[in-house]
Amino acid sequence: MIRSLATAALAALIAFPLAARAEEVGEVGVDWLGNDIIIEAISDPEVQGVTCHVSYFERGLVDRLQKGNWFEDPSDSSIACRQTGPLRIGDIDLSKDGEEVFNQGISLIWKQQVVNRIYDKKNETLIYLSHSRQVQDGSAKMAISTVPLYGQQVEWTKGKPQ
Repeated sequence: MIRSLATAALAALIAFPLAARAEEVGEVGVDWLGNDIIIEAISDPEVQGVTCHVSYFERGLVDRLQKGNWFEDPSDSSIACRQTGPLRIGDIDLSKDGEEVFNQGISLIWKQQVVNRIYDKKNETLIYLSHSRQVQDGSAKMAISTVPLYGQQVEWTKGKPQ
């Protein structure tokens, strides 16, 4: 029984690509209520040599008590992605809607902060979009960053898209 559960868990890990993990690199206190701006570094799991820095607002306990909305942080975020090493692009989704490379919860249950990668073949550019995903009302708050590949030495593990 335990062996079959371990085998099933391993198969699930192999079947689904691992999403990027964030590493907190900064935290700036913005007021006496305990509210902070968090800055995290995210390395794209399929594009070596690209790092995105995402910032977002994290509400403190006093702010939660004062405003009554206990369970979620605002949807605001900012993103900046840059080449931070030699570029090696793995098996990325080349479709128009791209693929999700990172997500994390910013509420107790429903809201998530998400980073998607889209490849703009015509302009040889990777586009990174940071936004929130909500079950109700969605969110129009988003930020975008690009990493140009034109003129760069890029290794495509599956061959450059034609």
